[in-house]
Amino acid sequence: MNIQENISLKEYNTFGINVNAKRFVSIDSFYSLQQLLKIEKDVFLISGGSNMLLTKDIDKLVVHINMKGISIDRESNNEIYLTVNAGENWHEFVLWCVSQNYGGLENLSLIPGNVGTCPIQNIGAYGVEVKDTITRVEAIEIQTGKLIEFSNTECEFGYRNSIFKNIQKGKYIITAVSFKLTKNQHKLNSTYGAIETELSLKNIKNPTIKDISDAIITIRQSKLPDPKKIGNSGSFFKNPVISRAHFLNLKEEFPEIPNYPISKDTVKVPAGWLIEKSGFKGKRFGAYGVHEKQALVLVNYGGATGGEIYELAQKIQSTIKNKFSIDLEIEVNII
Repeated sequence: MNIQENISLKEYNTFGINVNAKRFVSIDSFYSLQQLLKIEKDVFLISGGSNMLLTKDIDKLVVHINMKGISIDRESNNEIYLTVNAGENWHEFVLWCVSQNYGGLENLSLIPGNVGTCPIQNIGAYGVEVKDTITRVEAIEIQTGKLIEFSNTECEFGYRNSIFKNIQKGKYIITAVSFKLTKNQHKLNSTYGAIETELSLKNIKNPTIKDISDAIITIRQSKLPDPKKIGNSGSFFKNPVISRAHFLNLKEEFPEIPNYPISKDTVKVPAGWLIEKSGFKGKRFGAYGVHEKQALVLVNYGGATGGEIYELAQKIQSTIKNKFSIDLEIEVNII
């Protein structure tokens, strides 16, 4: 176990923010993590670094979760149960599943980050949430070093939310996630967003899970910046859910407002549309700004500080509040 000092975290966060860790260690085994927690309790966790905006140096010991490995627990004619260690790259894992013809995660292709962070905010895209396939989450309780297993129900998944993001935040380190996927009788979800349009352009009438994955990768690459080229954390804000009465009032002023009914009393409104309608799409402020193709994404063109990007986020929130009377909630963790 090699604990280093004064290490830049620029390469460990997808925004590419250059802050320093006073101390840093990369952990690649469950045993090493348990041993570390015997002597260090106050730690700062970092995995794929895709769901955070770093605004300052980190004085705590930064623990990089880098445990790898995929194992098959059991399988039947149509189902397979996998356990995946937290340090596996999410997109690479999805592509591996697709190559094995394991269905259920194809709509979550090209989402940045690692497997261990996927349950925390219940990642989702194109009509699918990861909670639909998770069976179990394994985590170490930081204070005791004990391995605890959480069932799907015990994770208390919600929209971009889980028990690990609210009441149990900071108490556990997720070490592995287990999934239940299909082997042949796949339930394809191709009706969300532009998936059908993309499939039609390719003249695909009976898509496979690979066709769905490829279509989503094409769509995402056409709209979202590659974090390796332009620093970003994907969707910066949650899509707000408002009352139907509020929505109907907005529709009188903005007849074109897109919406997705959640219940008879609530409606989801795309945050990207609200931001674009407020004039922020494509706006650049020196080294940072709002992406030109997707208003939901804030970007670091190079050299921006986390504080500058956070100030922009707050300005967007204030504008949306004044214009639409909607509280826009930040999806990423502000550190």
